Amino acid sequence: MNVRRSICLFASCVMLLTACGATNDDRLNSAVGMLNIGTRAATPPTSPAAPPPCHLASLRPKGPPPSPSSIPPDSFMGVIRNRHRLVVGVDQNTKLLGYYNPNREQFEGFDIDIAKEVAHAIFGPDLTGKIYYRALLTGQRFTAVQEGSVDIVADAATINCARMKDVYFSNVYFMGHERILVRKDSKTDIKSQEDLRGKPVCATSGSTALDNLKKKLPFAIPFVVGARTDCLVALQLGKVDGILTDDAILYGFLAQDPHTKLLPGNITDEPYGLAIAKDHPEFVQFVNAVLEKMRSHRWTDIWTRWFGNVQIGGRTAKAPAQPLPCYTDEKC
Repeated sequence: MNVRRSICLFASCVMLLTACGATNDDRLNSAVGMLNIGTRAATPPTSPAAPPPCHLASLRPKGPPPSPSSIPPDSFMGVIRNRHRLVVGVDQNTKLLGYYNPNREQFEGFDIDIAKEVAHAIFGPDLTGKIYYRALLTGQRFTAVQEGSVDIVADAATINCARMKDVYFSNVYFMGHERILVRKDSKTDIKSQEDLRGKPVCATSGSTALDNLKKKLPFAIPFVVGARTDCLVALQLGKVDGILTDDAILYGFLAQDPHTKLLPGNITDEPYGLAIAKDHPEFVQFVNAVLEKMRSHRWTDIWTRWFGNVQIGGRTAKAPAQPLPCYTDEKC
């Protein structure tokens, strides 16, 4: 029997089954199986293998940071040193982290002091005119690194897998936790996350807080702003009932407005890293060496300077330990 005749007979069988009201899938599949015209059986689809988990680790330093005069001139640190200026991307309105103080006409905060440690390792003790701070919005941080308009970003940048595809991160230099800030005199008496159901909650564009607001509090209404302090203004004006962001940022809000309070419980952990362009792995290693050198007392001194007077629930915040390093050549 030739192939053309087989197909005709098969079509007749299918029409007969349909005409008799026999539309059962098993019977139709059986009829198809009886027809063999030499074609290869379809391979059943297979599920793609799950990608390996992202390893939130940084590049291991090659030892202690060299003295400023010993920095190799052909390295990126040498380029910065010969330029006589380190360009740092920072925030200018986050009190205690990165803040431009108009009274002193200078940037100050925890992130600023961490960036200064890197600058000291490149230039030595005198930093006069050696650091240029470029104020960035949250959503501009990683683009600025990629485009080379800044050498490094010190701006409460959470390390995650998606961001690691675009930039390098140093080791974790601060472990934050996302929490919710509300008004003490809230007429709705907000005491828990559940009390925010159907209510607007503020988060910053381009932040992990905005992503987590949608994932962790899907019952709330996102209220998106460009700058972090816009959230505090929105809360004070009654446009939102809460702010979701990192506790380090909220500490500054608490200091600015004593009529606010933190809700109990952490939403997520937020490991901060210094962001550096993919073109400069040697700079990542250098920065990690600087962070390691700070481990004795310097990191704790900086933390205490900025967060040592923060009051949470009537108690003074206690200094945590500096986060431990995690390198790409080890399990951690």
